[in-house]
Amino acid sequence: MERKKVLVAYSLPEEDLCDLREEFDVTRWQRGAMPYDEVLAAIPEYDGVLAAGIRVDREIISRAGKLKAICVYGAGYDNVDIKAATEHGIVVANIPDTVTESTAELAIGLMLAVMRRITECDRKLRQEAKSAWGMYRNMGYNLYGKELGIIGMGRIGKATARRAAALGMRISYYNRRRLEPADEAQLGAAYKPLDELLETANVVSIHTPLSDETYHLIGERELSLMKPEAFIINTSRGAVIDEKALAARLCDGALAGAGLDVFEWEPRITPELLTFDNVVLTPHIGTNTHETRSLMNREACRALIDLLDGRRTANVINPEVL
Repeated sequence: MERKKVLVAYSLPEEDLCDLREEFDVTRWQRGAMPYDEVLAAIPEYDGVLAAGIRVDREIISRAGKLKAICVYGAGYDNVDIKAATEHGIVVANIPDTVTESTAELAIGLMLAVMRRITECDRKLRQEAKSAWGMYRNMGYNLYGKELGIIGMGRIGKATARRAAALGMRISYYNRRRLEPADEAQLGAAYKPLDELLETANVVSIHTPLSDETYHLIGERELSLMKPEAFIINTSRGAVIDEKALAARLCDGALAGAGLDVFEWEPRITPELLTFDNVVLTPHIGTNTHETRSLMNREACRALIDLLDGRRTANVINPEVL
């Protein structure tokens, strides 16, 4: 019986692919992310794809005559055309549990960094030395006692809420579906409509996936509702925020600051954001820990093995194709 073929479209560590290689013939791209044209040319050969660092759009899917399964490398699946995959009978799965803790940690890290001016002071000490010192210089804000407004109370939103509560923050949230009362009580979280949350929160942290409904969910109007002394944090997807509108608000001094791990046109960043001392920027490192990457590799391989062997995995995005 001919072995099924799997494409790993990123140079993931070879040692993490052992289980996948035991089951299938695996092609692993050797240098970073596989270029789009290479994926397009190669895709007709494969039964499964581990979609790390690539987009799988309708054109690729239309050429994938043998493709039966795609595993997204993470929680977000906006890099795959789910509608096209479903039309072609291709099952798509993600691995959302693997990214929760590290992304929530980074959200808190960005809050601390921008509110306590950690990265700004680091730059000053390296560049200005003596002029950086002084009891009333570099004044920041406590997280303790502040209201954290979470947009998107899924796995990562809840993990962020637990960490923030431990730091003494008050938690409010907006979600498409309100949590059960028991869950709200456990998290100590109060539900608010989006506009009210934006008006009252001292810090807004975004944890919603990117979709047609959430594209520019936070635009010029929504940003105008926030307090001038408020901060915004984004570790979800860049296009949930209208980046140009955010840069304009920061330029006008209408927001106290921002912590951003994701960007609307990444790796390109709106140039103005690079000039603000009250903005902390990281290059999409929410899942970049040794522990998380290793777990993601193993779980993505396991999901592909299960799907191609006819076993249903827990995190199927389009179960109607099964």
